[in-house]
Amino acid sequence: MAGQSTAVAGVASTDREPALLTYLDGVTGERTELGAAQLGEWVARSAGLLRDGCGLGPGSRVAVLLPPHWRTAAVLLGAWSVGLAVSFRPRATAGLPVLEAGGDRPYDAVLVTPERLDDWLEDVPEGTHRYLVGTGAGPLTEVPVGWLDWSAEVLRHPATTPAYTAIHPADPASPDGTSYGAWGRLAKEVAGQLGLRAGDRLLVDAAEHEQPLKWLLAPLSVGASVVLCAHLDLATRDSRVAAERVTHTL
Repeated sequence: MAGQSTAVAGVASTDREPALLTYLDGVTGERTELGAAQLGEWVARSAGLLRDGCGLGPGSRVAVLLPPHWRTAAVLLGAWSVGLAVSFRPRATAGLPVLEAGGDRPYDAVLVTPERLDDWLEDVPEGTHRYLVGTGAGPLTEVPVGWLDWSAEVLRHPATTPAYTAIHPADPASPDGTSYGAWGRLAKEVAGQLGLRAGDRLLVDAAEHEQPLKWLLAPLSVGASVVLCAHLDLATRDSRVAAERVTHTL
């Protein structure tokens, strides 16, 4: 597809279906479009990595230190699809203590960007399985000892969704005990506050909205699509809105 980054392995053309998640980077020029089927494939691979590659399941705890990005969407949705409790830590919380159940033991898996791993302000938690998730095109050029490149490891798992254990709405979706049902209700409430409906297209400034509740869960809960913009140029914001047929902005 014209304009799409050819260096992003495994991202197929969305000519056959509308984009559910569009990721744009104003600095690198990357444009990655994922329809529902393509996003589902990445979610399935991510779920397979965590469940089959790491042996995780309901009751397992995962720490995610990633920015708004299409890979982050795959990581989060993949983790939740196999019943994991996800501790999402935005960049704004760097250096702040995190109080949650089980916080005195290592996480079952930790996923972090190379930039945050190398940031002296960060207190990256310990994890049994540790993955670096790059936000550029292609695999990482350097991976420290004890870490694995998520973009390479995830491709070892099939893009088809296997039969997973059923998740109960009362099961914890985050280590603080918030349930899947509660997060689902909150996502729809936020979507309502934003005025989002099925078929809407939400433009999100990634630098301003790190929490996936707004840029991922809320729009998906009502069938809206997302245009996620990193390094958004405010001078060209209006033209971006028009070009992407955006109906709502965040």
